[in-house]
Amino acid sequence: MAGLRLGPLLRHVDWETGTGATVWIEADRPCEAEVRCADGAGGAARTWRIAGHHYALIPVTGLRPGAETAYRVLLDGEQVWPLPDSPFPDSTIRTPAPRHPATGEALATGEAPATGEAPTAGEAPATGEAPGAPATVRVAFGSCRWAARPADSSPDPIGPDALGALAHALAHTPGAERPDVLVLLGDQVYADETSEQTRRWLAARRDVKQPPWEQVADYEEYTRLYDESWLDPEVRWLLSTVPSCMIFDDHDVIDDWNTSEAWLRRMRATPWWRERILSGLMSYWVYQHLGNLSPAELAADPLYAAVREAPDGTDLLREFAARADADPTYARWSYRRDFGRVRLLMVDTRAARVLAEGERAMVAEPELAWLREQALDGADGYATDGSAGPYDHLLIGTSLPWLLPHFVHDVEAWNAAVCSGARGPRWARLGEDLRQRGDLEHWAAFPESFEALTELIAKVGGGPAAPATISVLSGDVHHAYIAEPDWSRWPQPPDSRVRQLTCSPVHNRTYASIRLGFRFGWSRAGRLLGRAFARHGRVTPSRLDWRRTGGPWFGNQLMTLTLRGRAARLRLDQARPDPSGGGARLVTALETDGR
Repeated sequence: MAGLRLGPLLRHVDWETGTGATVWIEADRPCEAEVRCADGAGGAARTWRIAGHHYALIPVTGLRPGAETAYRVLLDGEQVWPLPDSPFPDSTIRTPAPRHPATGEALATGEAPATGEAPTAGEAPATGEAPGAPATVRVAFGSCRWAARPADSSPDPIGPDALGALAHALAHTPGAERPDVLVLLGDQVYADETSEQTRRWLAARRDVKQPPWEQVADYEEYTRLYDESWLDPEVRWLLSTVPSCMIFDDHDVIDDWNTSEAWLRRMRATPWWRERILSGLMSYWVYQHLGNLSPAELAADPLYAAVREAPDGTDLLREFAARADADPTYARWSYRRDFGRVRLLMVDTRAARVLAEGERAMVAEPELAWLREQALDGADGYATDGSAGPYDHLLIGTSLPWLLPHFVHDVEAWNAAVCSGARGPRWARLGEDLRQRGDLEHWAAFPESFEALTELIAKVGGGPAAPATISVLSGDVHHAYIAEPDWSRWPQPPDSRVRQLTCSPVHNRTYASIRLGFRFGWSRAGRLLGRAFARHGRVTPSRLDWRRTGGPWFGNQLMTLTLRGRAARLRLDQARPDPSGGGARLVTALETDGR
């Protein structure tokens, strides 16, 4: 009998029709995987094989718009989910109510969303939204989740897991606001910082006194990381019932992945690196990337088709990973998701980098062209009749913050300048050493890319079809903050409200040095010192200035954007131990009024 090794994960829910979804699973042997919903919807798929593991991404069809239905997972006809005696509610799939395509307003249940026709009064959608009401979309996001907990019952030294706290709230609090999507902005697994339990497992498998020591070495060891991360009971249930979007950051492969050309040259000369990078990209494609895609995108993906048809897709996927590693333009890990009139653009800021000095870019030109095309799709100000653009809110998901504390930004810009030769070869060598030691590889370390993203945001927000808000969602830096641009020196300031929303970590350490460093980075003294660095590097100042308008907050946390019509409400929740002993709870540290 086939067993469920990992999952289910509810990934893509169709916001265009409200009738479809995808569910990802890993089984312990080849089988037919099936999802059966309580309302009669469902779907099935045969597993496919990678490196001795068996996976399926099950398309679910026939769902009812504006409804919520429980589902079961069956393997070869035998139910494997929900687990017997589960303490959690049934996993469900919630679909959006039918919407008017131009206004995004809720239609009555059963009403056809005909283009150009205004919604009419009638029966309320099953979600409870009245016909004619603007859609509400809740987007929860964060990054940096080190999954391991203490092996015994002792308190977790790094505090409660924010995802576990969210799961606890949704499972046990009647009326708790459930996110429509969970956006995980990198470091879903830590290939270079393994837990005590994983280190024991590695030591039983190979000699950990040899490179890469207690870091993961190959695909099989990556599967262990996903087991550890996604088999946590609360998080497993959460991912089974809240759709998720994911993108990698450095620790999904290795700390400071693709910092510079010198870094990459050094790593490629390291004997264990090739197996590590190929396994990292292969496992990311299987465990994270495929679920980001819609059924239509999956159907058009030749690699996915070839892997499903092959008796064993390992060699096919390995060849793909090798090409993606060799050429940053070969694969596109970035993707777009639309949630009614909310557009999310998830941007790959790791594998798509151009690292050659003199040509450095956070994203290669084809990737930047894709980002421009998706962001400007009807929202670039060319509308002249006053009609609304295609979306009310633009979310740009990038694991690395666009707007950093001023001191950090200026030091990274200085470092980029001296590494490129602005102060001569001696300073270039010193700068490269500092770049690799100091993690100086955010958007500010790629000045032309920083300006290109800034100009794109200004253009999107500068016309009559502009969205109400543009939010850059980021993580990485182990604290949370809000920063807003000052467009006073910009030739045509955008009308959209623009914010950098940074939330990290979900579950990880925040050292005292990080707290002190980022507090100093936002201070007046830090800004003055940063300007001195910029002058030394002969850095051309950006036209853009910005200010911190919230934070910094430290701890394990999640942010949630609630988007309704053209209003946006932001909430920051921090995970705290429940004094009653009932697990972790979320405590709200910030909530805006939605204007």
